[in-house]
Amino acid sequence: MPDKLQRFLIDNTNVRGELVQLEQAWQMMQATADYPAPIRKVLGEALTAISLLATTLKFNGSLILQIHATAPVHMLVVQATSDHTVRGLARWNEDIPDNADFQDLFREGRIIISVEPKGGGERYQSIVELQGNSLADSLARYFEQSEQLPTRLWLVADEQKATGLLLQRLPETDSLETNDDNWERALALSSTITDEELLTLEMETILKRLYHEEELRVFEQEEITFKCQCSQQKIEKMVISLGVDEAEDIIAKHGSIDVDCEFCNSHYMINKVDVKRLFSETNTPPTNSIH
Repeated sequence: MPDKLQRFLIDNTNVRGELVQLEQAWQMMQATADYPAPIRKVLGEALTAISLLATTLKFNGSLILQIHATAPVHMLVVQATSDHTVRGLARWNEDIPDNADFQDLFREGRIIISVEPKGGGERYQSIVELQGNSLADSLARYFEQSEQLPTRLWLVADEQKATGLLLQRLPETDSLETNDDNWERALALSSTITDEELLTLEMETILKRLYHEEELRVFEQEEITFKCQCSQQKIEKMVISLGVDEAEDIIAKHGSIDVDCEFCNSHYMINKVDVKRLFSETNTPPTNSIH
């Protein structure tokens, strides 16, 4: 079964929600590196979070969540696209103890959330300091500071599945009841969910378990897949950007230009024949053809 995201509204209130369950995408992403258990947990939570956040924003392109810190995890990045694809990775520079918690992993950390429009255009970026004992705590602060929308997330991941729940209070409108009681009631109901339930129960069961006393409007489920953005064409454009002299110099020294994708472990190789073809197609004469 494909991975799914379920959006819902609590009728006659200004409260919306999302539920996502990732299994195939999460396991495919884990296959790209041997992550220590504490890093794997946070990376799975981040992948779940970016899947949820991408649906809260109207954009055509990529939504990227990065965590930068001094140590031991110096970089974690996950990406979701408007085409419902996801990918991600983490890099660390110290041994990670099995009992490391969120604060242990990211010293002096900050979250950077970026929207990159497809085909170029103005890039939006927001930065907040890591606070709290979890990624969910830090993201709640991001929404309060950057989006000014009260938002809560419940995130959990193990080796098999990464899943999560998002609840958000929408801006006031004349057609909706916007009193605080609706938001507080929705929060109280959602907070009864356990990690085990998120990991083991079906989406329909979770929604019925949490909101069986509410009038719930459930939308059509959306499929999410793991897909890297790398390609032979992008690598060739990168080689062209180097210029013919530098490309030929690398070929002379190493025999080929080799590029490995950190997101999916794909390997790309550009040889002497490829370089000649690339710069011939761009009407750039090879260096040694000029006398």
